[in-house]
Amino acid sequence: MKNRVYTIGEALIDFIPNEIGVSLKDVVGFKRVMGGAPSNVAIAVSKLKGNSTFISKVGEDAFGSYIIDKLKEFKVDTSWVYKTNKAKTGLAFVSLKDDGQRDFSFYRNPSADMLLSEEEVEDINLKQGDILHFCSVDLIDAPVKKAHKRLIEKALKTKTLISFDPNVRLPLWESSKSCLDAIREFVPYAHILKISDEELNFITGIEDNEQAIKSLFIGNVEWVIYTLGSKGSLIVTKDNKRFEFPGFDVNACDTTGAGDAFVGALLFKLLAKSMNILSLKNIIEEDLKEIFRFCNAYAALTTTKNGAVDAMHTMEETIEFMENLS
Repeated sequence: MKNRVYTIGEALIDFIPNEIGVSLKDVVGFKRVMGGAPSNVAIAVSKLKGNSTFISKVGEDAFGSYIIDKLKEFKVDTSWVYKTNKAKTGLAFVSLKDDGQRDFSFYRNPSADMLLSEEEVEDINLKQGDILHFCSVDLIDAPVKKAHKRLIEKALKTKTLISFDPNVRLPLWESSKSCLDAIREFVPYAHILKISDEELNFITGIEDNEQAIKSLFIGNVEWVIYTLGSKGSLIVTKDNKRFEFPGFDVNACDTTGAGDAFVGALLFKLLAKSMNILSLKNIIEEDLKEIFRFCNAYAALTTTKNGAVDAMHTMEETIEFMENLS
């Protein structure tokens, strides 16, 4: 598979609690794990034997070195991960509720990823058949936002598929309005837009889900993928086709990284099928069923272990899981 998924944005350290069902202020001990949605997606693609490149900046500190080591361990290309002494690697402290849901507290003001510049992505050569993926955390008013815009310009010029998962994290923004403005600014650039059930009404401002999804078809958007956690996922196409795919019933212990696992599985499948902008428009229902059954399974399986990247499974493990449920 010569084509490649490029992800751009934050990589940070998640501190996961040793206890479940305890509020963050009462957690006594944490386990250090690598996090950050774009880096998680790159690792998911690589674990499934796809080619992935992560684009970011980390601090010249122990946490930055750990992130680069982990990316290399998972065979993600780190050619475009820079180091800086002008800021530290970002940190996130997480608490886990009994149902696997999370609360976050972030330390990144600024963090190294925010300092990635447009000049540092200038020599990245995207091509048709590749996929560029980004999220909203690094769309803040910082150099990294310009880096995103420059890479998106290059992707549009080369007809590279563009994927956007807003992955809303309001504690990282000065206000909910600044987060919303940034997301709405970047939605029209994407060919594929992934929205969770928790984000749809916030991003669109529309209470009715059907109308809210329809409102997202602006600019380049061809697919809106609406994820519903354990209930599965829904895809709506620009020409108003609608397909629902059920989830998988598992004993979830930690939902950290499940959305990233879903996106990673999706981008891997699109890469494997050599999808481009035209084939997004013409994909047949049988192919959609095969793709989204796999994505739902991969995301569900991720919730059965703690952490994000360490909970992501191989292709063989995912196929075995799906076969056992058939």
